[in-house]
Amino acid sequence: MKRLSLLLAVALGLATAVSARPAVIECWFVEDAGGGKLAKKPAALLLRQGAESPPLRPDLAPERYLKIHDPAGALQAAFRQYPRDAPAPRCEMSLYVPLPASAKWLSGLTPEQSCPRALDGTWLMVSMSSSFLSLSSLLRPQSEPQPEPALITMATAVLTVFTHTPTPRIPMGQDALLDLSFAYVPLTPKAPSLAPGPPPFGLEWRRQHLGKGHLLLAVTPGLNGQVPAAREGAVAFAAWDDDEPWGPWTGNGTFWLPAVRPSQEGTYLATVHLPYLQGQITLELAVLKPPKVALTPAPLVWAAPGEAPPELLCLVSHFYPSHGLEVEWELRGGPEGRLQKAEGQRWLSALRHHSDGSLSLSAHLQLPPVTSEQHGARYACRVHHPSLSALGRSAEVTLQVAGLSGPSLEDGIGLFLSAFLLLGLLKALGWAENRVKPTQHHPGEATILSGLSYCNNSPNCMPSVPAPSSLSPLSHWNAA
Repeated sequence: MKRLSLLLAVALGLATAVSARPAVIECWFVEDAGGGKLAKKPAALLLRQGAESPPLRPDLAPERYLKIHDPAGALQAAFRQYPRDAPAPRCEMSLYVPLPASAKWLSGLTPEQSCPRALDGTWLMVSMSSSFLSLSSLLRPQSEPQPEPALITMATAVLTVFTHTPTPRIPMGQDALLDLSFAYVPLTPKAPSLAPGPPPFGLEWRRQHLGKGHLLLAVTPGLNGQVPAAREGAVAFAAWDDDEPWGPWTGNGTFWLPAVRPSQEGTYLATVHLPYLQGQITLELAVLKPPKVALTPAPLVWAAPGEAPPELLCLVSHFYPSHGLEVEWELRGGPEGRLQKAEGQRWLSALRHHSDGSLSLSAHLQLPPVTSEQHGARYACRVHHPSLSALGRSAEVTLQVAGLSGPSLEDGIGLFLSAFLLLGLLKALGWAENRVKPTQHHPGEATILSGLSYCNNSPNCMPSVPAPSSLSPLSHWNAA
């Protein structure tokens, strides 16, 4: 009974997960309108369908209303982690022409420059992007749409490339791991001219930053040709996940970049190359470092009534990036007894650049003259930055108005230590005075100096023997 309940719960969970994925994706079909202009027409992709007929879409042309056949399950896998309440991804569709790759290190993929006849016909490229997904899929539509009740065109997803981390935010100095998955469905399975097993493929990762592009990594699993050397310590886990003889196949091209720096942020392009087919997605990598916040003078600032306190200096150090940084000055307490914006003249210094790429600046606040009602008020410097939570990070000082504060615990401890030291100093001076002052004596009495006893010529003089603790190791007697 427990096993049946568990199976039922798993089945319900899977059904909920399936229903959470979007059934229809609204797209724009983009095409060249001539004269350097682009024309956009509405389109839609039907990703899944129940037993009922496809919904009618009279607003769409049949060739732009596509029912997707996905033998590899790549589109389902791409949307499996898509949040239920997230908005639908942006989707664009355009015509695609199969061509061999232009890079020399990929020449082994297409030994024949002529495109196979199996690739003839219409091809479509679909691109989807959101904060949770970046996807590119090459679709092969049928030549004729299905008849009524709903005019719709069947299309097969041949090559699909996607990532679940389209906008990675990496702390500065940590490693970046950018996931990449892809799937391929051969158009002519079990063809006599094709060897069983997954085909060779090429994978490249590029970065574009400030208008410059750099090839970071290039690999060709299954080929023996030479590829450009990897840069910046980049590594890719490029391989097919299975070795089914006739497909479909899924693969992995996850990218690893160690100890990222600010100079490594930007747009990353991941491209999977198959013979005459290419799928590419984009990722926007951001490097972040939270700021350190320090406020001086701290923890107290003193001022007399009617006078302005010393200038407050808030040092915001070693952060990245510069955009999105905000510094606010707050007053807590005071006459109104609530949190409010601090008054006074404020300004920011220029940015200071550090060797690791991080930045620093200082924020200044010159307060107006204070009143006795502001005694005990706290001034806070609050910093907001993309690397911090919504509350930001802050540092504060307490305003003490002269003449209104009694002695604190720290003051009592200081006074006690001062009295103790003064008492010790007085005792030391008294001891030193007794050591150096000569002892007065009368004739006929012995005099003891520094542990030595001397006797005068009086017949009544008897040596005065000191106590054992006061005797020197040696005693000299001077007889008359």
